[in-house]
Amino acid sequence: MTVSTISRRRLSTALTTLAAVSILLAGCSSSGAGTPTDASDVMTGLVGHQPDGGEPVAGGTLSYATYNGVSSLDPADRQDGGATGGSEMAAIYDLLMRYDPEAKEYVPQLAQSLTANGDNTVWTLTLRDGATFSDGTPVDADAVRWSIDRYLQKKGTHTQVWNVSVAEVTSPDASTVVFTLKQPWNEFPIMFTTGPGMVVAPSSMASGTFAPVGAGPFTVERFASQDELVLAANPSYWGGKPHLDRLRFPAIVSEQGKLDALHAGDIQAAYLRAAEPVHNALTAGDVGYVYTVNMGSVFALNQRPGRASEDVRVRKAIVAAFDPAVFDARGEAGQGMPGSDMFQDWSQWHGDVPGPSFDPDAARKYLDEAKADGYDGKLVYAGLNEPGAQQRALTVQSMLQAVGFTVDIVYASSINDLVKRMYAQHDYDIGESGFNVIDESPFTRMYGNLSSASTSNVLSYQNSEMDALLTDLQTATTDDDRRRVLENIQTLVDDTAPMVVASAGKYFIPWSSNAHGITPSSDGIMLFGDAWLAPGQPS
Repeated sequence: MTVSTISRRRLSTALTTLAAVSILLAGCSSSGAGTPTDASDVMTGLVGHQPDGGEPVAGGTLSYATYNGVSSLDPADRQDGGATGGSEMAAIYDLLMRYDPEAKEYVPQLAQSLTANGDNTVWTLTLRDGATFSDGTPVDADAVRWSIDRYLQKKGTHTQVWNVSVAEVTSPDASTVVFTLKQPWNEFPIMFTTGPGMVVAPSSMASGTFAPVGAGPFTVERFASQDELVLAANPSYWGGKPHLDRLRFPAIVSEQGKLDALHAGDIQAAYLRAAEPVHNALTAGDVGYVYTVNMGSVFALNQRPGRASEDVRVRKAIVAAFDPAVFDARGEAGQGMPGSDMFQDWSQWHGDVPGPSFDPDAARKYLDEAKADGYDGKLVYAGLNEPGAQQRALTVQSMLQAVGFTVDIVYASSINDLVKRMYAQHDYDIGESGFNVIDESPFTRMYGNLSSASTSNVLSYQNSEMDALLTDLQTATTDDDRRRVLENIQTLVDDTAPMVVASAGKYFIPWSSNAHGITPSSDGIMLFGDAWLAPGQPS
């Protein structure tokens, strides 16, 4: 298997042409005045009709309100996913590899190529000649190894996946890095589309305090944690100086607020995750990129000692009391993708084993059994203090209290505070979350959320059978084998009830009709090295 180099400018032109001529409906504008955009048949891809922008022009500032404002500029600080700072980090550090959702394959970005041996146990990464960091130092094998080692030492998001997968890293010369794996893994390139592939310059720690020095298309001009990040074009970028003068990431908490700002022309792109704002954007005729994830809406059940969900009967009662259809109608305005299957029928990994059914009688039975042994029936629900999230919280509270639970809702003022409560303080019984398992690589997020050894396992789910199944999932060599393993995982989840699966997630990144050249990668990470703003077009 070989992933070889391609022309970045040629790819951008192809994507722009695709956005202009091969999308679904001919809406007049992406700023809320066009014919509704039909994305019903598109799980992942570009949607809407965008006017041809002509030849790229230089200048201007593009503002993108992502899901959550970043709190640092270090990709090792768990900020390497599309919803968690990945686009911001990729703008500064670039990605060694990019996932092409149209071709459904991994392609080189900062790297020149990535090649596997016959059984996918040895992968050879070749680096681009002449690529440099913004400080002028070379992006060579030593720098790549230093950056990956630092990411692992800081326990970045995918550290444990890396550690259970990679046996040895060597560099036979300055432009080559060889990764020898512990077992075959044909999805290994996914690792270079996220944190390990965001190469931080060794000089970033020259002063002893981290400085954001990368090889991406932009450099940092101004940063206010969780408020605003402003980046300036990097004239020494390996792909050529970006067309944009600046790339700005303002923090807007409200999803509908982001959409309103887009339609008002205050920003040029927005990350929308909640089903109702996504529906509103498509109804308005917005153009952009949709991508669909498995288990986009999950309610984590805290199984740590002393918490209510340590008792499997409590977990089964919660799961049986949850009706995905009611949750969608009340919590998502009927616009979501409800269902308890971990992998719904749109996914290539959908199997024959269904998720658990809504069964309030069974829920009462399990809860009564737990109460007979001394459980008081109380739950602490952790959610976000935002209108849509509040409605979802009240919907869950109503369903659980209908079978005999008492649910106290605690709202966090920001996404970062919610993450802190759930992932650091572990102060919750049931909390709104999302596994966001992508079809191109189900193993990475499945391992992170369900492995006994994973520090990202917010559930504190400990199950040796699950651990063995996750190993089987990683080493599966065919799609049929992988699907069979996922069926076995669904069976185990049905039996042990580690979490509530509420729905898949169809996320939308709309942009204004004058924004062109925005390039998608895996997991909702967007690349802006080729982006430009066309003059004379409505925003």
